[in-house]
Amino acid sequence: MMKSRTAWRVKRWLDCVIAAFGLIAFAPLFVYCAYRARRIPGGPVIFRQIRPGLNGELFTMYKFRTMTNETDAEGRLLPDIDRLTGDGNFLRRTSLDELPELWNVLIGDMSLVGPRPLLKEYLDHYTPQQMRRHEVRPGITGLAQVSGRNDLPWDQRFELDVWYIDHWSLALDARILARTVLKVLKRESISAPGLATVSRFDEPPQALR
Repeated sequence: MMKSRTAWRVKRWLDCVIAAFGLIAFAPLFVYCAYRARRIPGGPVIFRQIRPGLNGELFTMYKFRTMTNETDAEGRLLPDIDRLTGDGNFLRRTSLDELPELWNVLIGDMSLVGPRPLLKEYLDHYTPQQMRRHEVRPGITGLAQVSGRNDLPWDQRFELDVWYIDHWSLALDARILARTVLKVLKRESISAPGLATVSRFDEPPQALR
């Protein structure tokens, strides 16, 4: 991935400026989202999870919690659809659950635009080509998200992630951000067909269709 270091520095500078502005400007919205997340039984307002980022290094990603921690008789978490509450569904449909990731952007774990950070257990399932998605910082939004989001099969998402890396530019980031705003306003592709959220990458192929 041969790109100007100056362009990448500009990308990082823009990330910091926009994230800092967002954290301040959206402060009242953070309070409202925290109130909605607080009404969800069983846990804290902020959901924390370890995800792989740049070069596969692990970091803690922050989101507003959208699900309960309910388990079955054997102590296993219930399916997402059984744990997603009305408040949680609202936060997901409006993408407001992603707002705390602005902090991840500000401290350098993430970027505004890039491949979405996925579960760390997926690392063992990637092909070398798919692993390239970790050549850049993960993003709050990305090319796969504006091209279908959770409607897309996993292989297509990874192809788009790598295409983004190979064709990255500040102009491309700007187009993705603009398309993201439209996606959020239209509330499109929030979940995979027939699911409350999205299928797991390590599930059998038939479960991914």
